[in-house]
Amino acid sequence: MLYGFSILEPVITRGIFPAFQKKWMAETGQSVELISSFGGSGTVTNQLIMGVPAEIAILSTELDAQRLKKAGVIRTETWKELPHKGVINRTPFIIQVRPGNPKKIHDFSGLIQPGVRIVHTDPLTSGAANWAIVAEYGAAVRQPGSGPDAGRSMLRGIWRNVVVQAGSGRAARTQFDSGFGDALITYEQDAIWSLSRGSSRLEIVYPRSTILSEHTVVVIDSHVSGKEEKLIKAFVDFLWSEEAQRIFVESGFRSVDERLNSSNPRFGHIHDPFFIDDFGGWQKAKLSIIDDIWRNRVLKELKP
Repeated sequence: MLYGFSILEPVITRGIFPAFQKKWMAETGQSVELISSFGGSGTVTNQLIMGVPAEIAILSTELDAQRLKKAGVIRTETWKELPHKGVINRTPFIIQVRPGNPKKIHDFSGLIQPGVRIVHTDPLTSGAANWAIVAEYGAAVRQPGSGPDAGRSMLRGIWRNVVVQAGSGRAARTQFDSGFGDALITYEQDAIWSLSRGSSRLEIVYPRSTILSEHTVVVIDSHVSGKEEKLIKAFVDFLWSEEAQRIFVESGFRSVDERLNSSNPRFGHIHDPFFIDDFGGWQKAKLSIIDDIWRNRVLKELKP
C-alpha cells in the first residue's frame, strides 16, 4: 500500500504501478496487488501518523517525512538511505494564468498588482503551499541588491490577493479550472498534465527565479513484514530505475537523472532555479520563512 501527495495519482496508478507489475511478473512469475491513496501531503502524513497500514509514502516535502519520524511512525530517517536522499523527482513552481494572460502577469511580482485574484494551496494540509511560499520569498530575495525585507514584501503583496485556499494541489487546480481566480501558483507538472489532456483554460508563466520542489520517498519499515521485504525493496528500487524515471518525465515531472529531461519538450526554461538547500534545508526554511516571516508577521499584518 502506497500513500502519496495528490498530483502523483495519475502517474503512479497509470504508469508506475502497471510497469512494476509487468516487471515483477516477468522476474518472479507472481502477480502483485498495489493499493494507493492520494491527498494533500499534510493530510496524507496525518493519516500515516493515525496508523493507516501503508508500507510506502511519497510526500511533497521532507518536512512531512520529518513529522513521521518525530511521531514515531518511522524509527530513523529511512529516506536518507535511498538514492538522492529519497528524492524521487522534481518540478518547478510556476504560475497558471488565464488564456491570453489578461492580467499581464510575467513573474511573481506581477501577482501583487491590485485586482489580481490568486488561488493558493493551504499550508495546513498541502505540501505545495509550503513550496510556494518559499518560491515566492526566494524569488524576491534572490534579485540583485535585495534582502529579507524584499521577501517579506513579496509575501505580503501576494497573500493580500489570495482569494481561495485549497487543501491540495489537485484541489487548487480543480478550483482554478472551475473559474475561480486569475492566477494559480502550483507545480509545473500539474499544469503540463492539464495541457497534455487538452485543457484550454490556462497558460503557464515561468517566473525568472523559482524553486524546484523535491519529493521524498519514505519506507514505513515497521509496516513491512519479512515476507514483503523483498517486494517492497524491489518496488522502491524500481522508482529510481531509468524506466520509471522516464515515466515520470512523460507525465510532466522532472527526473533526478538530468539527461532524461530533454525528452519532454513541454518543460520550460527557468533563468534562476533554486532549491530548498539554498535556504539551509526544510527545518531551517520552515522556522525562518514559513513560521517567522509568513505566519507570524505577514499574516498578522494582513488581518483586518
